[in-house]
Amino acid sequence: MFLSSSALRSWVLTGFMALFVAHVPLAEAQVHHHLHHHHHGAPVDPDPRHIALLSVTALVVDEQTQKVVYAKNPEPTHPIASITKLMTALVVIQNHQNMEEILTVSQEDVDTLRYSHSHLRVGTQATRLDFMRMALVASENRAAAALARNFPGGTAAFVQQMNLQAQKLGMKDTHFEDSSGLNGANVATAQDLAVLVSTAVKVPLIHEITTRSEIQVPIGRGGRLVTLHNTNPLVAQEGWQIGLSKTGFINEAGQCLVMQATIHQRPTIIVLLDSRGHHARFSDANRVRRWLEVQDQTTLGLLSAKPVQKSGVAL
Repeated sequence: MFLSSSALRSWVLTGFMALFVAHVPLAEAQVHHHLHHHHHGAPVDPDPRHIALLSVTALVVDEQTQKVVYAKNPEPTHPIASITKLMTALVVIQNHQNMEEILTVSQEDVDTLRYSHSHLRVGTQATRLDFMRMALVASENRAAAALARNFPGGTAAFVQQMNLQAQKLGMKDTHFEDSSGLNGANVATAQDLAVLVSTAVKVPLIHEITTRSEIQVPIGRGGRLVTLHNTNPLVAQEGWQIGLSKTGFINEAGQCLVMQATIHQRPTIIVLLDSRGHHARFSDANRVRRWLEVQDQTTLGLLSAKPVQKSGVAL
């Protein structure tokens, strides 16, 4: 179910490592020119190959050709907030945790760092599957904390597994300190998050859960069903064919969004980090989709073996 580290990284690195390794014919001055013109604010070049995005960092990868088709300020390591919960789900599934086991929210699961809102009262009980559903769809922090706490060896062992899994996937610039993303020390690059999305979308349960517009879970008093909505409204928006979605936000991270979606008949990974304004990340995703839909495939290089060209920079 999970690809090897080398296989996972190869599809991203085919297009992306032109920014990093010497054997790809790319002049260092070209890279600095590209980053200089895309580091501050959204690109405003009227060239149709550009997208005016509000996100500080953006990465768009065509999975079939294994090429980066758009990159904006892709190198820095960012706090990733609740994007973390994708790895939380992977660790639960990879370790074959009993999805029908009943878990109970405890005082230990309460967020005392940011005092974030929760739908889960202390004492609330639900299956491990429902806790994972709440963590992925509604980004429920107490659910993510309970998943980690109920792992063999407790939270510390769970977080260790998260970091080990990141290493196995080749996510060399990723580090986790908790299972929810509330800790600003949970960090990754856009490239690493593309690897995470590529892995998670291939897990049927994660695909099925993260693409639901809402879920019903028996967390009300007396086991009453409560409806929780997906934190990404695009999953219910006409015109999108989404295979995976996860949002994130803490002050240090800004508004974040990762997605896998089929756009113009092609599976595409979108990573948007550090958007300002609640709707900016969703607006950026719509801009990316429209941009891809109107581009001629040969212009983007999707049908050729040549690397994508933008502003004289080969990505």
